[in-house]
Amino acid sequence: MNPRLPHRSALLPPCGQTRREFLWETGMGFTGTALTGLLAADGFWGNPVLAGETSAPLSPRAPHHTPRAKSVIFLFMYGGVSQVDTFDPKPELTRLNGQPIPNLDADPLFKVRNPGTLLGSSRTFTPSGQSGLPVCDMFPHVAEVVDHLAIIRSMYADSFAHGGGLLQMNTGFLRQGFPSVGSWVSYGLGTENQNLPGFVVLLDHRGGPISGPPNWGSGFMPASFQGTQFRTSGPPIIDLAPPEGMSSRRQRDQLDVLADLNRRHARRRPTETELAARIGTYELAYRMQSEAPEAVDLAEESQVTQELYGLNDPATEKFGRRLLTARRLVERGVRFVQVYSGGGHSEETWDAHGDVNKNHELHCRETDRPIAGLIRDLASRGLLDDTLIVWTGEFGRTPTAQNGKGRDHSPRGFTAWMAGGGVKGGQAIGATDEFGFAAIENKVHVHDLHATILHAVGIDHTLLTWFHSGRDYRLTDVEGRVISEVFS
Repeated sequence: MNPRLPHRSALLPPCGQTRREFLWETGMGFTGTALTGLLAADGFWGNPVLAGETSAPLSPRAPHHTPRAKSVIFLFMYGGVSQVDTFDPKPELTRLNGQPIPNLDADPLFKVRNPGTLLGSSRTFTPSGQSGLPVCDMFPHVAEVVDHLAIIRSMYADSFAHGGGLLQMNTGFLRQGFPSVGSWVSYGLGTENQNLPGFVVLLDHRGGPISGPPNWGSGFMPASFQGTQFRTSGPPIIDLAPPEGMSSRRQRDQLDVLADLNRRHARRRPTETELAARIGTYELAYRMQSEAPEAVDLAEESQVTQELYGLNDPATEKFGRRLLTARRLVERGVRFVQVYSGGGHSEETWDAHGDVNKNHELHCRETDRPIAGLIRDLASRGLLDDTLIVWTGEFGRTPTAQNGKGRDHSPRGFTAWMAGGGVKGGQAIGATDEFGFAAIENKVHVHDLHATILHAVGIDHTLLTWFHSGRDYRLTDVEGRVISEVFS
């Protein structure tokens, strides 16, 4: 007997089982597999989202659990807001203004290079609303709606640099190439309005942020899930209108021929998802020609509503237009709208290296009234419960002085807030140390904020994944927890 060949007994079915029994059980296994497939197609197992599912990428999909919100308005204060001058008052910092940080060598939190002397805030903080939460004097209108806000004072991130900080707050990662939070929401839920994008971005009139489109890009997902930039005056999208002399019928014929050619090409390359996404993008652009201009036509709004957002004031008009546009978009079923305050570089953003008071007075003045107007407007229309508002920057600022009157970047501890979408307002969550240097109580990482956003719209952040480069990726990577205290 050849020792390299298995003994005949090894080729037989297990003891006590005939060949007929073996074939019968195997056949039933195949039948069970087929039955599972039929049940899945019928929706018996729920509605999972698959990475290759791109034939109708923005079709509405069922959430993992009952959502608190249908849409998200993400207010991004680009440059980094000083927490100790806005929503996190520090009396001890003010008392020790101009002095070195006490116990610098003893406390590992403060072991930083050339930390400088403490810079106390010169802002006045007033207990506001029925909750009595303190808000600085630069946000008088926001103070009036503070009972809608859950203020998270214990945020922290991983990057001191704007580029990495922006990418992490937008995508969960410090480097480029990953889908943004708006892309993950669009991927997970689709959109309720097939004539508008699922994810819209409204940039500051002074320009976009460092790192540019990767902040709202779809990374390794199809382009269908990336953010679409809208303008708030003139055509919402450049080159959206058809060429002069092009009839709707002729344009429709051209798109049909192009789609047919693309589908033939795609059938020979079933693993390439980009082409299907491109076909969907062409069709969406065609449908948007009629609906997108109407969505950003603010002339339809009453004078009272326009004044609520500050459109009658040159200082607030530009940011107010973006927020009013955001409300009109979520009202029409857009799933995720991101609005930027601050564009370009330096003092055109919240990046207050030179003079924190001068810088923040400018940007708070631009945003205060429109933000309060957005909250009031959504509430009056019954939309606040269905719309989650998130306010944050990429990081905070130091409690120490830079250039005498400015503050440097600090990801160790900063403030964000959430409102609407089931949020329990009128509360402060977590805390930084007595100087506002670092989060020390109920610390909340960027991954936790993202997990909470997804939870609000009905998505379990641990289940929403995309297979790429040999592993399942998710917005929160391998971390993240839902900030349960945020919700009522």
